[in-house]
Amino acid sequence: MRPFAFERAPDAGAALRLASQASSGGTPARAPAQFLAGGTTMLDLMKLDVMRPERLVDINALAGPHGAIEADGKGLRLGALARMSAVADHPAVKREWPVVAQSLALAASAQLRNMASIGGNVLQRTRCAYFRDTSWIACNKRDPGSGCAALEGHNRLHAVLGTSEKCIASYPGDFAQALIALDATVELAGPKGSRSIPFAELHRLPGDTPEVETALRPDELITAFAVPALPWARRSLYLKVRDRESYAFAAASAAVALDMDGGRVREARIALGGVAAVPWRAREAEAALAGQELTEASAQRAAEAAFRGARTHGHNDFKPELGRRTLVRALLQAGRMEA
Repeated sequence: MRPFAFERAPDAGAALRLASQASSGGTPARAPAQFLAGGTTMLDLMKLDVMRPERLVDINALAGPHGAIEADGKGLRLGALARMSAVADHPAVKREWPVVAQSLALAASAQLRNMASIGGNVLQRTRCAYFRDTSWIACNKRDPGSGCAALEGHNRLHAVLGTSEKCIASYPGDFAQALIALDATVELAGPKGSRSIPFAELHRLPGDTPEVETALRPDELITAFAVPALPWARRSLYLKVRDRESYAFAAASAAVALDMDGGRVREARIALGGVAAVPWRAREAEAALAGQELTEASAQRAAEAAFRGARTHGHNDFKPELGRRTLVRALLQAGRMEA
């Protein structure tokens, strides 16, 4: 690990000043100042020499104003410094927004969930081995313009949706799929003031610039997530398929929320994980289900629509079929839930 300065920020203003003093453009992932909450991703990447911040700004003192879990008739508001385990275990979240609780409970290990903040969780970086191993020179996400070793390399767990010729790395998180399915917004603070954006606009497709992963500015801080109280939130779930039952990233996952009229789907919300370059809203699948009786056949048609644009690269040829089966299973399970 390279030398770095360590500073504790007593409040949000101090944290932003410390970050802005060290950051002068570029992307958040490559900024010389980085915010530190749980550190469960940042410290790993520093040890691997993938991230090389000159300054770490400890923001755990902000947990008071930015770590609360608030649920009422208007919706759910989650402070970015709330720990994953606290949100997953919260009675109101488990009852009213089960997809949120499940997506967090199925992530990482109990120890990591106790340590990791939900703000840091949505910003975790890909587990692509070529990105995380600096002995591989070709990684456009780590070193723009160097190439993508995964295109011709071992790409079993890489993305099949939203990729480009510059990068096929998959987004590794779970919680983000629940947020995007439920039309959440993310609240941000920066030197120029506060702003709120749809969570769906936070992550960027790789395109020609895979090193630009989010819409955050280098000196901006996530302060909270807001999830509206929607009629289908109670009938929601997160299904995760992986190589082993615990402490593994998704090979395919689905976050599903359904508004039902008897056996007919009024509206469906679907997000896919493990198969895409970013948290992936499957709007084609949602449209295919709208107004339809929820049956295995209609769920299969929705799954076909979800993966119509999939592109595989050899080792991950199995992923579209696994993703379709995962989505069908999730939809049928959600349809049997009590609203």
